Amino acid sequence: MPASAFDSAIYRDLFGDAEMARLFTDGAETRAMLLVEGALARAQGDLGMIPAESADFIHKASMEVQIDPAGLAKATGVNAVPVPALVAAFRSALEAPDHAQYVHWGATSQDIMDTALVLRLRQVLTLAEDRLASVLDGLATLAEQHADTPMAARTYGQAATPTSFGEVAAGWGRPLLRHRERLAGLRPRLLQVSLAGAAGTLAAMGDKGPALRARLAEALDLADPGASWHPARDSVAELSSWAAALTSSLGKMGEDLILLTQTGIGEVRLGSGGGSSTLPQKQNPVQPSLLVALARHAVALDSAIQGAALHRQQRDGAAWFVEWLNLPQLCIGLGRALDVAGELTHSLQPRPERMRAGLDDGLGLIHAEALSFALTDRMPRPDAQAAVKDLCLEAQESGTPLPELARGRWPDTDWAATLLAEAQMGTAPADARSFARRVRG
Repeated sequence: MPASAFDSAIYRDLFGDAEMARLFTDGAETRAMLLVEGALARAQGDLGMIPAESADFIHKASMEVQIDPAGLAKATGVNAVPVPALVAAFRSALEAPDHAQYVHWGATSQDIMDTALVLRLRQVLTLAEDRLASVLDGLATLAEQHADTPMAARTYGQAATPTSFGEVAAGWGRPLLRHRERLAGLRPRLLQVSLAGAAGTLAAMGDKGPALRARLAEALDLADPGASWHPARDSVAELSSWAAALTSSLGKMGEDLILLTQTGIGEVRLGSGGGSSTLPQKQNPVQPSLLVALARHAVALDSAIQGAALHRQQRDGAAWFVEWLNLPQLCIGLGRALDVAGELTHSLQPRPERMRAGLDDGLGLIHAEALSFALTDRMPRPDAQAAVKDLCLEAQESGTPLPELARGRWPDTDWAATLLAEAQMGTAPADARSFARRVRG
């Protein structure tokens, strides 16, 4: 097993997500840091903090120069951050010492790295939002088409009362709507520039520090936090929590689909499945299982990142390193989970005939609650519950269906008409349609 399954040559098509992964390569990080250095120089030139000619030269070079990330490894192993080696390589590549001296003027490594990270996280959020929209679209279609398709609702793994498959799909989707709403609030808190200097005070920038931070934020289309956030990792922790919660909501759908596709139930058919090395008849629920595994992994990663929010004093290398180790995997796992969920929701094949069969256990016990409430017009509710409980035991012992026993006990009521699954779905059909309207609206 490789150290990381996300970029393994063997496992990358199972766990990996190429679009997300490209945002967390060495090359992507190096390029993003260079862009920040170039934008910083341009902003400083605009404010007269460094010569305008040098600012323009550095800014242009930041978009053109190529730096081999591997060449930063040795110094990073000593310094624990890649920026000193990057700045040295950048200055050398400029071949213009008079201009190169102004590279990284007054900034600190964390300014460059955090801002470069935020630039890439902005793309992460865009990808996630687009894929989330696709998942919701698939679920809305299922909710609309199967709002009135009856099936057994199950609690503790046991048949409870009838619901509709459309409402089950809506139940998978409602948390996703809430995650989408949370994302709208998360964006402005996360997508902020970092420029604070060595100790978070902008001391090297003189009285132009705040104006420079604002100018840099504008240049990169980020928000100005108004102060240092070097040790304040609440926005990163919020992103992690959101990603883990969203992945977990997708994992819940995966758990349900594993059960709904299992032998003996088979109420849905997957658009695709995995094969067995020895059993030719099997179509393993690979995609639902992957959603569950990615959700459990996301929870573990999030735990580490929440712990990393405990930064000591004005800078804490140990806590910061924990973010590096866990955040990329969390984002890539989220991307893969959303991609898989989108495929599932658009290819899922409900089987109404199997759902109908799941409502009928031969004894009609799923109608027990409806029967107990129907009897309240002739006896108090506690007495009705007790009477139906006795009938359920009799049905199980005798093998006589519950509706038939009810007809024998109370022959003046057409129990076959009363105890129809379609009449017991309550708000399920309306709730499913309401969910679909929310997605479409």
